[in-house]
Amino acid sequence: MRVVVRTVSELCITVGALIVLFVVYVLFWTGVRADGAMDHQIDVLQDRWARQSVPSSAAAGTSASPAPAPAPAPKSPAPYAAGRAFAIMYIPRLGFTWNKPVLEGTAVDTLKKGLGHYAGTARLGQRGNFAVAGHRRTYGDPFKDFPRLRRGDAVVLTDGTTWFTYRIDKGPYKTVPADVEVIDPVPRKSGYTREGRYLTLTTCDPEWGHSHRLIVWAHLDSTRPVEAGRPGALRR
Repeated sequence: MRVVVRTVSELCITVGALIVLFVVYVLFWTGVRADGAMDHQIDVLQDRWARQSVPSSAAAGTSASPAPAPAPAPKSPAPYAAGRAFAIMYIPRLGFTWNKPVLEGTAVDTLKKGLGHYAGTARLGQRGNFAVAGHRRTYGDPFKDFPRLRRGDAVVLTDGTTWFTYRIDKGPYKTVPADVEVIDPVPRKSGYTREGRYLTLTTCDPEWGHSHRLIVWAHLDSTRPVEAGRPGALRR
């Protein structure tokens, strides 16, 4: 009998230790890895933008001015590459140090590295609905404080050339995962009645579950060239 009790006790201790380790992994280690991954994505973006801003003559180390060339016909912007970062998002309501990379797609591995743009929705700043998803908890907890968002709050993004300032009109609105209309070009429950330049943010609810979704809708309020400095919403 004593052997049985001892065995059961040791088993309970082992199981308890495993549970503690799992909780530490979920609460701490995934966050550490995700923070590092998001910082890396931002560094990669900023390096890419810095290289793109260097004139070709300077990059080649020449001082001669090239002869003017005929202006090329405007091209459609290249599609966002799946799993690749293309913008940085700032939400002052969540803290003036809060900034996250936005990557193309909402695959599991993509959302471990930042926020994910719903493929098929509008491009940043363009007509339609630019829709973005993010984890509420785990993997850096990017949208942990999502319920704090309020009407009038600014959501600012940059693609390296332009600042885009959106203003929240409605939310957080609670719905179910099957309600895919929330990322329509004109979301029916958003209050918008005609086409525009909109932003939708989505995350899970409750905080440690995924039975529902929280939604925020915003409209494009203003744009500003990066060379002109940060927009007012990011100035303290």
